[in-house]
Amino acid sequence: MHRYEARPDLLKDRVILVTGAGDGIGRAAALTFARHGATVLLLGRTTSKLEAVYDEIEAAGGAQPAILPVNLESSAYKDYQEVANAVENEFGRLDGLLHNAAILGMRSPLDHYDPDTWMKVMHVNVNAAFMLTKALIPMLRASEDASVIFTSSSVGRKGRAYWGAYAVSKFATEGLMQVMADEMDDPNYHVRVNSVNPGATRTNMRAKAYPAENPNNNAAPEAIMPVYLYLMGPDSVGVNGQAFDAQPKPAS
Repeated sequence: MHRYEARPDLLKDRVILVTGAGDGIGRAAALTFARHGATVLLLGRTTSKLEAVYDEIEAAGGAQPAILPVNLESSAYKDYQEVANAVENEFGRLDGLLHNAAILGMRSPLDHYDPDTWMKVMHVNVNAAFMLTKALIPMLRASEDASVIFTSSSVGRKGRAYWGAYAVSKFATEGLMQVMADEMDDPNYHVRVNSVNPGATRTNMRAKAYPAENPNNNAAPEAIMPVYLYLMGPDSVGVNGQAFDAQPKPAS
């Protein structure tokens, strides 16, 4: 998957929603999906960042995207229903969903972890993803070929000290992916659901988690897009409930 080469029209005529589309991996995914033919729906908190991605897609000749300003920290289920209604009314379909938005929270021992921060991380990283997914499931089920990608982490597959709510939220993300994948494993549906661990990537969140590290030693978000393209496109039909790594594991 790390060397997957997508044909230029891989995602032609597909409508794909990307959360956290204004920055980092979400921005790279939105631009990449658009470059391969998709109509991309840009969901995020900061409208100015989403507008910049919108302009970049249009300047490159991509299909006209859409901006969906949503603050995952404060939004309730009715807000996600409104998002679903807007997508249905404007586009009439949804063929892909990339859950990328997340917050880091604190890097500290559990006995020092602030409970309010814990609740905020769990809400943004897990509850918001659940509510958005729930609201969009009818459109995903109606698609002839839909893909849902949840963004995981290595600390969501093996817990590590001082990662607190972020690690726990990513374990929950893996669980949410597996439950949804099993529910979609039905001949009446054409929805596949998988997770991706991006690995060490040059993002603001990575810099916050590892402030002493040289970011240039990490992959740029654009460099890890092959696995995202594979899972979002038709070449991955039948691949369901799997946990992928966007980068090769270092040789031991």
